[in-house]
This record gives sequence, C-alpha cells and structure tokens, in this order.
Amino acid sequence: MKEMNDERLYEKIQQRDKKALEALYDKYEKLLYSFSYKMTKNNELAEEVVQEVFIKLWKGNGSYSSDKGKFSSWLLTVTRNTALDVLRKKKRNTAFELEDRDMLKSNEETVEEQVTWKEDALTVRKAVSKLKKEQQKIIELFYFKGLTQRTIAEKCGIPLGTVKGRIRLALKHLKESIEEERGSEG
Repeated sequence: MKEMNDERLYEKIQQRDKKALEALYDKYEKLLYSFSYKMTKNNELAEEVVQEVFIKLWKGNGSYSSDKGKFSSWLLTVTRNTALDVLRKKKRNTAFELEDRDMLKSNEETVEEQVTWKEDALTVRKAVSKLKKEQQKIIELFYFKGLTQRTIAEKCGIPLGTVKGRIRLALKHLKESIEEERGSEG
C-alpha cells in the first residue's frame, strides 16, 4: 500500500478496502490530530475529530476529486469543518466550557502524550513560521480561528481569489515543510 498515492488510496477506500484506510490513517493521523488539537485545545475532542474524519472517508461523505486540488489540502479542509462541527455540538451539549474541560483533561494526560503533542505542535509551529507573513495570517484566521474565506477577504481588504491562493500556497508549503521535518527525524 505504501507505493500508492493518496488519490489511489482514496479510490480504494471507496471500494471498501480497509488496508487503504489504514494506510491513509497511518500517513495523516498525527497531522490531523495536531491540527484538530490546535483548533479544539482538547485531546478528547481532537481525537473525536480525527475519528469523525476517517469515518466520513469510509462512508464516502463528501467526495474528493483532483480538480479540487491536492488530496492533503482537501483532507485538512474536511478536518477543519469537522472540528468546527464538533465544537458547535459540544458547546450545545455540555454545561462545561471548553477551557474547563481542557484543564480537567490536561491533568489526566500521560507524560508520553504531552511529549508527543509538544513534538507535533513544534513541527507544525516550525512549518508555519517558515511561511511568509501574509500566509501565516491567512492560515491563522482560516484554520485556527475558523473564519470563512470571504470574511478574511473583507477583514484584510484583499480579493477573495487572493485569500484562496494564499491558503492553497500556504498548505503546499506547510506539507513540504512538515514532510521535510519528519524525514530528517527518521
């Protein structure tokens, strides 16, 4: 399975190939978890987001096609939207505020989980810091603050197409930087 590209793995998942799902999970789980944790600030919610994303892939909810851009960019967008849905659902269904739950949960984390998260977060932070300033700002607003592309365009006073282009380019650079960083660790 390792020789297959993401698009081929995705096609095989649509044909109910569990090994293809496992291969994509192994490839993207850490990145999606780090990304989800940055948005939710909660281990449990981040894990739920990752699980939901892979359930969506398995069930065929939403569909990827190469004309939508790179698979990894599409997958991060699915993750972002899933995280926003999970946050909305949790805010409606619980009396605890997310900060309180995060504080309670962080006391239960093992040292290993904390070290792993910090390593992943450092990798993502390093990658983001290598982006141009305008790309950093767009990524922060879009992925971590959950603003729409149109809202970002209005807020920053730039055309919508520029926002979309910066997001696309930033994701490309982030992916390359993270892969380079992980490659140098192994």
